[in-house]
Amino acid sequence: MMDIAEFVSSSIGCWRSQRSVHHLAFGHFEAVQSEVNIIPLTVDEPSVISLCKTYDIDPQLATSPFRISWEGESDWDDDEHSSGSTILVPVPHPQQANRGQLLRDQGYAEKISAAGNYYFTEEGTFVLETSYDRAAAEEKIWFINPKVRFRVSLIKTSAGSGVVTASFASEIKQELKS
Repeated sequence: MMDIAEFVSSSIGCWRSQRSVHHLAFGHFEAVQSEVNIIPLTVDEPSVISLCKTYDIDPQLATSPFRISWEGESDWDDDEHSSGSTILVPVPHPQQANRGQLLRDQGYAEKISAAGNYYFTEEGTFVLETSYDRAAAEEKIWFINPKVRFRVSLIKTSAGSGVVTASFASEIKQELKS
């Protein structure tokens, strides 16, 4: 069964992402093409230590912290160009290697720091559930092979009773240019 260190190690690199987003509240469909870069961090980096302290967690409990940065274009608005970066710090459960917390300095559903709970299914799918002030997010990521992964995301109402946004992304790992 996959654990968080193996998942992060498999995710490190540059990914070309094609994402389909259904904005159910607006009745709108959006296609987004992005380049996603995932780089490893160390537990002694100031940004990792700071994020751990925000949640009163000993940074030495963290495993495989990383940064995701992205640049993308949407067909929703011709002038729409999105980019950003977030730091993610996995904190495995002490007795269950396939579960833990994932700290983020910037959330997925809301642009605030967030702590979600993750687990791996028996098939190796990474599942992350995060509650925010006004919404809840559920993300699932799984690898088809070392160079192809799929990602499904749902943004739900804060009570979790209604889906606001649903997206699916296929991501292809790019070869590093020398």
